[in-house]
Amino acid sequence: SHHSHAKEIGLVLVLGQGDVGQLGLGEDIMERKKPAFVTLPEQMVQVVAGGMHSVCLSNMGHVYTFGCNDEGALGRDTSEEGSETVPGKVELEQKVLQVSAGDSHSAALTEEGVVYVWGSFRDNNGVIGLLEPFKTCTRPTKLTITEPVVKIASNDHLVMLTMDGNLYTSGCAEQGQLGRVPEHFSNRGGRKGLRLLEPQMVKLKGKVHFTDAFCGAYLTFAVTTEGYVYGFGLSNYHQLTKSTKMCYVPVKLTCFKNSTTSWVDFAGGQHHSLCLDAEQVYSLGRAEYGRLGLGEGAEEKSDPTPVTGMEPVCSVACGASVSYAVTKEDVYSWGMGTNMQLGTGEEDDEWSPVKMTGKQLENRTVLMVSSGGQHTALLVRDKQDS
Repeated sequence: SHHSHAKEIGLVLVLGQGDVGQLGLGEDIMERKKPAFVTLPEQMVQVVAGGMHSVCLSNMGHVYTFGCNDEGALGRDTSEEGSETVPGKVELEQKVLQVSAGDSHSAALTEEGVVYVWGSFRDNNGVIGLLEPFKTCTRPTKLTITEPVVKIASNDHLVMLTMDGNLYTSGCAEQGQLGRVPEHFSNRGGRKGLRLLEPQMVKLKGKVHFTDAFCGAYLTFAVTTEGYVYGFGLSNYHQLTKSTKMCYVPVKLTCFKNSTTSWVDFAGGQHHSLCLDAEQVYSLGRAEYGRLGLGEGAEEKSDPTPVTGMEPVCSVACGASVSYAVTKEDVYSWGMGTNMQLGTGEEDDEWSPVKMTGKQLENRTVLMVSSGGQHTALLVRDKQDS
């Protein structure tokens, strides 16, 4: 068990661009400016948006997927025309407690602590494979890890937190996001001896016990029992460290050293990061298109900077150049408006948090948000249920 396992039942809403079926609304609907309801056969507890697909988890532990299946990211047969544009069930033998989605892969964590994956990891040159170089998996395949896993997180890499407080990673290593691959091996593994696709433990000097882990687009955050935050990956806009060098090994992040702060959530876009303490959101990294939420004309930040104008926040999420914060009832969005992911109904960028509105959000509480390449998914519940 882990506190990140979602248990509240809700309905799935989607918005943004859906030209490959990632909205799950059928073949004819390619775009939604406001959140739209997705018809699913069961009640859902989690929804995650991948690069061009979506993954939903039901309260019975069943997984449903929709969107682009070119590299097997849906984990099911989509030979029937149009079947990828509506939710379909993924066949898994065990009950699933958590799902994650990356650019072209999906992952599921079962109640036994076992991780199944399908699809493919990608780097800047395209497909790198999932378990074997350049080979995709079109059906769920079990990963070999000797310890039970309690949490998974994905982007173009997969991070797994074990019951013993260790981190295992696999996938793309180009920007150092695996935290265990030296720079000269990071581009598709360099020499054949080093396997990016085989989950291996992230090692640190001395014993470090991790309690949580989070993926950004090209980076990883991990929190220890003592409350220290470690990070590795891309920092070209200071989204990770004061330096702009890539971190190929875990670095204790000094900008998060405030001992009075307990960090509860992290999210990373293409070039920016969001972090959340008890209820305050902070942003750092690149400022273009308003993705930091710090107001018109804000500049790059190398320290976590408070994002204001919202009620106390429960969780945060990032797309490539967009940001989200879920409060006790609502969701706020800011950043690039081009893909209609902000829910304003316009394509304008938003430099400060804006409360998302729409017919499907009326009298509903937002439970979670997840953002993909050009689309965003929400889990909501009716207010009278509370």
